[in-house]
Amino acid sequence: MHSDSMGSRLKQNPERIFYWFFEATCPVARDKDPGLLFQFPEDFSDEESCQTLPRFCFPYDIQKVRDGVAVQHFTFVLTDLEGCQRFGFCRLTNSTHTCLCILSYLPWFEVFYKLLNNLADYLTKGQTNEMKVLLAALYQQPIPLANGSVTLQMGEQLLVSTEVSQPVGHPGGQKVVPYFIAPDPRSLPSIPENRNLTELIVAVDVGNLLQLYTSMLFERRILIFASKLSTLTSCVHALSAVLYPMYWQHIFIPVLPPHLLDYCCAPMPYLIGVHTSLSEKVRSRGLEEVVILNVDTNTLETPFDDLKGIPSDVMSGLKVCLKRQAVSPGSGVSRAFLKAQALLFGGYRDALQSHKDGEIWFNEELFLAHKSPSMRQFLQSAVHLQFFKQFIDNRLDILNKGKDPDDLFEEEILKCDTTTGKGKTYQQLVGNLKKGGGALILNMRSKANMRVSEGQGAFAVRRAGAFCLHYQNISLHDLLYLSQAKGLAKSGLKNLLMHKVGSCLCGYVLQLI
Repeated sequence: MHSDSMGSRLKQNPERIFYWFFEATCPVARDKDPGLLFQFPEDFSDEESCQTLPRFCFPYDIQKVRDGVAVQHFTFVLTDLEGCQRFGFCRLTNSTHTCLCILSYLPWFEVFYKLLNNLADYLTKGQTNEMKVLLAALYQQPIPLANGSVTLQMGEQLLVSTEVSQPVGHPGGQKVVPYFIAPDPRSLPSIPENRNLTELIVAVDVGNLLQLYTSMLFERRILIFASKLSTLTSCVHALSAVLYPMYWQHIFIPVLPPHLLDYCCAPMPYLIGVHTSLSEKVRSRGLEEVVILNVDTNTLETPFDDLKGIPSDVMSGLKVCLKRQAVSPGSGVSRAFLKAQALLFGGYRDALQSHKDGEIWFNEELFLAHKSPSMRQFLQSAVHLQFFKQFIDNRLDILNKGKDPDDLFEEEILKCDTTTGKGKTYQQLVGNLKKGGGALILNMRSKANMRVSEGQGAFAVRRAGAFCLHYQNISLHDLLYLSQAKGLAKSGLKNLLMHKVGSCLCGYVLQLI
């Protein structure tokens, strides 16, 4: 959600609605690759994508899974070299063992799932030409640069607009034209409109949901198992969204194909979904310090007691809200998590200070002061987490450009502050900073440049991990080049090398850098 927010890993202003559409056939054996029956554009020539992406369309043990749900929609994610997420929206048909996939930078889950259904209808009826006309129109259609919803209507011609209009019929009024509305990035996910959130709330009880939320707040390694691909990827995507306005900064794989199972052994934080048919293979790898949720049985295993690390008043309030809102339509569940985030991190505004030249800084010591013991203990660990560092850097970037952060999180902070009688708008806050001047404060970005912390190592590994996901056969030479070109911290590179080549060779390679 909130695709216009800084710090997310969504591509800003992508050039096209989608980049590639294809139909793949299920591999005939575990060691075989899927086949390609159709693709658009026909001259699509990204060789690596052609080899890699179809393997994500059948992310289960094909020898074990013979009979499944008739039709499943699910979404995998790849990270490009700029760190942006590309979504592979899939429609898997059990009877034909084929999968339709459309690749896009836009997180329009409901839109693309409906679009895939329409494309499947064309294929079933043998209307290949009509399908090509629609795909060509979508491929060439520029994306409206708007903050609100985007409407797609398919009739005699494709209409893409920012206005929500009524569906129109074909000439003669015989049939309603397919009609899609992309999500408004400024609004919170709601039930039942947001499919991902709805699936999560239906599948996972409140107790386990709280455990998963706290595991993400401490940036743990998290595995989700489920036998339905649609439920699996929905849960993983929805979980990452509850961190708003922060964003998960580490390995993020909503569904892991069989050939990449080694990612479950990665030494850095991750949020990964795995089909149940592969669970035995994953567990046989000797996982350590991993939080595991089995969606089918609604059971959670964790070696950590993270719930005790979060202030009890915040968690009890969140628990009450979730129990009240879980069965209710609307954005109540999203609002409950947003309030928890505001209570935990909203105090960052009180730690903003200004240098004499007007530049605004974040004072970490001030942020940790004047808090309850339980809140201070949590924040002492939180300031080292990558999602928080990324958030602070982005807020400072906005403020020092002379703009006001204007999103639902800031509104929620004001609501929380108002209840305690200390609400201030950003205009008042920044105005006071400008007037008061203040001492030069060493902000988090400066600290990050001065010393290599554990958090930096994790960030370095995340970037390297994203790179490896895109180029799975990365060589040692590539790793060395990556460390120089991308500026990876040596500790982060060491973690990656340990995972890639083992401890002996790792020490030798690090000496070469």
